[in-house]
Amino acid sequence: MKLHKLSTAIALLALCASPVFAANKDMVQLQTQVQAIQDQLTQMKQSIDERMGVMRNLVEQSTDTMNKLNGTMSDLQKSLAQQHTDSGTRADQLSGQIQALNDSVDELKARLNKMSQQLDAMQAASQNLNATPAGTTTTTPGAPGATAPGGVPQAQAPPPDVLYNNALRDYNSANYQLAVQEFGDYMKYYPSTDLAGNAQFYLADIEYRQGNYEQAVKDYDKVLEMYPGGNKTQAAQLKKGYALLELGQRSAGIKELNSLVQRYPHSIEAQQARERLHKLGATASNAKPSASRP
Repeated sequence: MKLHKLSTAIALLALCASPVFAANKDMVQLQTQVQAIQDQLTQMKQSIDERMGVMRNLVEQSTDTMNKLNGTMSDLQKSLAQQHTDSGTRADQLSGQIQALNDSVDELKARLNKMSQQLDAMQAASQNLNATPAGTTTTTPGAPGATAPGGVPQAQAPPPDVLYNNALRDYNSANYQLAVQEFGDYMKYYPSTDLAGNAQFYLADIEYRQGNYEQAVKDYDKVLEMYPGGNKTQAAQLKKGYALLELGQRSAGIKELNSLVQRYPHSIEAQQARERLHKLGATASNAKPSASRP
């Protein structure tokens, strides 16, 4: 009887313990799952943080790259603008060098002409020496006592080549005040020589360089009107057009440059005129030049 009661008690205890054991097992599994979810959330958060850091670095790198590109573009624009300015300056320098070469050629021509005239004078003097009556004297052109056109004694002025070369040297050295005086003296004493048109051009060019554009236009006109066949005609018309533009006379300046292109289409000055017209947004005229200068 006691054994039966004990078995019954053990059975009752087993029945009571089974639900408690099952509940504890479910609780452990639930806690394990919760912990696993928390671990996954932690890993996801770390992964997201890492990716956000990478994205942040990429954005910063992209921003730096854009800033560098903007700086490079700005430098490139400045470089292009500087090159454009330098090309214009080099064109002006080239034009000046060509003018200087032309002047040298003109100077050589003038010297050759002078030497030819002196030889002719010497030959004439030699031929007339025997025919000259005793007690009479002759006056050789260019000698002291001879007169220049207008009755001005040439003894008061240096020889034309010396005076012109001195004036040109002072012009190239930017000694404009002295160059004006010397070119003015050349025009006064030797207005009919081959280099007179050059002297008048440089007088006008000095006015242009000093910003006296109104007077420069008048002086360039003297070159065009008094020495239309001189080698400074094209340069004078080009610079006259520039001077008119500087004075704000856009239509007159464009007209003058177009006239130059029409009259001398293959000259260096015409090319410079085309470039200036292009900068102004004007088209160089292709019409045939008229018989007379506009």
